[in-house]
Amino acid sequence: MNILITGGLGAIGTPLSAELRQRGYTVWVCDLPLAPGPNYVRCDVADFRQVQRVMDTVEPEFVYHLAAEFGRKNGEDHYEKLWLTNAIGTKNLLRLQEQRNFRMCFSSSSEVYGDWDDSMSEDVTEQHPIRQLNDYAISKWVNEMQIVNSAARFGTETVRVRLFNTYGPGEYYTEYRSVVCQFIYRALHNLPYTVYLDHHRTSSYISDTVNTLANISDPQRFKPGEVYNIAGSEYHDIKTVSDMILGHLGKDNSQVKYERRELHNTRDKKGDRRKSQSELGHQTRIKLAEGIPLTIAWQKETYGIR
Repeated sequence: MNILITGGLGAIGTPLSAELRQRGYTVWVCDLPLAPGPNYVRCDVADFRQVQRVMDTVEPEFVYHLAAEFGRKNGEDHYEKLWLTNAIGTKNLLRLQEQRNFRMCFSSSSEVYGDWDDSMSEDVTEQHPIRQLNDYAISKWVNEMQIVNSAARFGTETVRVRLFNTYGPGEYYTEYRSVVCQFIYRALHNLPYTVYLDHHRTSSYISDTVNTLANISDPQRFKPGEVYNIAGSEYHDIKTVSDMILGHLGKDNSQVKYERRELHNTRDKKGDRRKSQSELGHQTRIKLAEGIPLTIAWQKETYGIR
């Protein structure tokens, strides 16, 4: 099977391409950088002509659409790019899917649940009015509605996955990345950071997320129109992550500022994993106690810290 991964050089796309190749698929990658290597095509998904050229080159039977501008703060600071990439980019993929009939897995986000106070099962958004809290969350909900409408009008076949705080090696630091990535980097470099005490997550280690994503390409598992949560098994507060990082590094919390809540960011993300476990074989193999030290070790090597 010919598989294309948009955003395939990213923190999830890179290990996903390796996993799919290991399973025997022919994998192509498109992304923004000028990058060497086989089966790579430079592409901005917001440009229809570029996406069309990729499709002509690859002729994919299956597409993982990961390319996106990520995160609440990034979406506020660079909202023009966020909407072009996330909304127009996804629309470009859908237009070509309507013409070429490839199957697709779309990477959505737990942010679409807004501040839902209970366990976030996939049907919450169908049964209750939800207010997404920032442009990034809204853009991902727009993408999901684009996909649902395309399926209703043209019969396109797409699975949506809502990722819950994936972290791990391969996530290079910027101020827009996951809290695990940011806390580790800033602690390693003795830089200050803020911990929001009222926020809770169900973080998923990168290899656990990637394994489940790869399973979706299996024709026996692919169910058009379905939506799945991909989350870790541990429901934890943000302070727990910070404390584990500081403890592993043997550092105190003198550089940490504690506040109750970050406005316009989802407070609690308690992902219901039962559906992805049952239908996609999702498993949590690496919990925080193992995943955080692995991520620290990767950052130390990457940034030359002993």
